[in-house]
Amino acid sequence: MVPKRASHNESSPTKGKGFSASKAPDAQESPFAVPSAWIEGFLHHLSLVRNLSPQTVKAYRSDVEAFSRWCEHEEVDPAVLDHRQARAYLANLRQARYAERTRARKLSSLRTFYGWLRREELSCSDAMDAVAGAKTHRQLPVAANVDDVVAMLAAIDTSTPEGLRDAAQIELMFACGARIAEVAALKVTDIDRSQRQVRLFGKGSKERLVPLHDRALQALEAYLDRGRPLLAEQAKRSSSQLFLSSRGNPMSADSLRLRMEDAVAAAGLSPTLTPHSLRHGFATSLLDGGADLRSVQELLGHASISTTQIYTHLSMDAIKEAAKQANPRSGKAD
Repeated sequence: MVPKRASHNESSPTKGKGFSASKAPDAQESPFAVPSAWIEGFLHHLSLVRNLSPQTVKAYRSDVEAFSRWCEHEEVDPAVLDHRQARAYLANLRQARYAERTRARKLSSLRTFYGWLRREELSCSDAMDAVAGAKTHRQLPVAANVDDVVAMLAAIDTSTPEGLRDAAQIELMFACGARIAEVAALKVTDIDRSQRQVRLFGKGSKERLVPLHDRALQALEAYLDRGRPLLAEQAKRSSSQLFLSSRGNPMSADSLRLRMEDAVAAAGLSPTLTPHSLRHGFATSLLDGGADLRSVQELLGHASISTTQIYTHLSMDAIKEAAKQANPRSGKAD
């Protein structure tokens, strides 16, 4: 059971659902900080019940702990947070000059947190639900094109195992539209050479298979056959991860991102090109080639097709043309 905060009139535990805490909140904790047992119970729920990725759970932790520090500084009891206090926290985020999207994410994290607290009967506050958040304008990501990819590959020295690895990473991401975290999580066995496809695990560990074209497969085979074995020799222990560092250790998403940034800089391309630009370029190239939106959604691993629409930013001309072709009365009037 998740223990309630022992304060004012209440000291008995509640009937928590899904998480067991073996001890009450630390007696030395501030009466205004979010109890650590609450935070750990919430993160346990996100990880094991909602099956969110470690990166997402880490972001939730950061947002809730930052809120806890604010509560402690302002002497606000998070268990009985009211609307005025919720608005004050949002104002604090604005004063700290957080970007709109960051403020919106932090507010969303706290709404999820308080929703969990209410279900666990740890708090009845719904103040975060009522507060007006930042109005976000979803910016369209920069899309990489074939020329960008060719320039990056030309700037990589593929005579080295590291170069073979970097080339394989870029070819793979542009060929299958994988998220950088998905690429970092790949194992050697996720590359199916005979079936010419890669197995990706997206958000919530949802599995999908994406086909690989010739160039991507050739780059991966060159890395697997000539590059990775040399990198693996440098490791103190063996690893099944696909992409290895110079020391033979599994590469993190941040490390892979930095390698692409180096290739972008060496090619003299715009620094706005990121791993996500390869994913976006993959989506737009599919649509330009005539793929339907639902197929692109499946290949990208999007839960909602509305997210795919943001990525692909279909032009109004394309939409009008599609509507014209589909409507039997779209011809000229007699």
